[in-house]
Amino acid sequence: FNGMKVANRGIGGDTTRGMLIRLQEDVLALNPSAIVLLMGTNDLEVEIEPQVAADNFKLILAGIKAHNPEVPVVLSLVFPSSAEKKRPMEKIKQLNDLYAAVVKGDPQVTLLDTWTLFAAASGDADSKWFKDMLHLNPEGYDRWAAALRPLFATLGFLETEGDTFK
Repeated sequence: FNGMKVANRGIGGDTTRGMLIRLQEDVLALNPSAIVLLMGTNDLEVEIEPQVAADNFKLILAGIKAHNPEVPVVLSLVFPSSAEKKRPMEKIKQLNDLYAAVVKGDPQVTLLDTWTLFAAASGDADSKWFKDMLHLNPEGYDRWAAALRPLFATLGFLETEGDTFK
């Protein structure tokens, strides 16, 4: 994201509980101008129920709002994966529905439908975008970035020109 100062706070294997614990020190202490969240897939892998992950998300969002009720939040839905990766479609969809219900009508949060962006017709991850049915490949990251750019532009952080989905 040329022209934007970005701090990636993602930790491989982290869960929503871990994110909640690290929220203040690793994210809010930086006084971010905007926050992009992608969470929940690791919760499913370690058999945390979608409702527990959604409850943790509510606490994360409450912490963000308490810190700054104006900071824009972009919530990327949990990417599709596969039952082989201990992330079955049904659980991911349940978690995404719970997330959507939490943010419905909240003007501070923009929901990015990354499920539709990356799902194959079967409902699992589309191998075109993933290197292992879990992690995006370079083309997948480009696709996600292309979906984020217009949101960042709407929020006043980027200019968009020539962005296209492939």
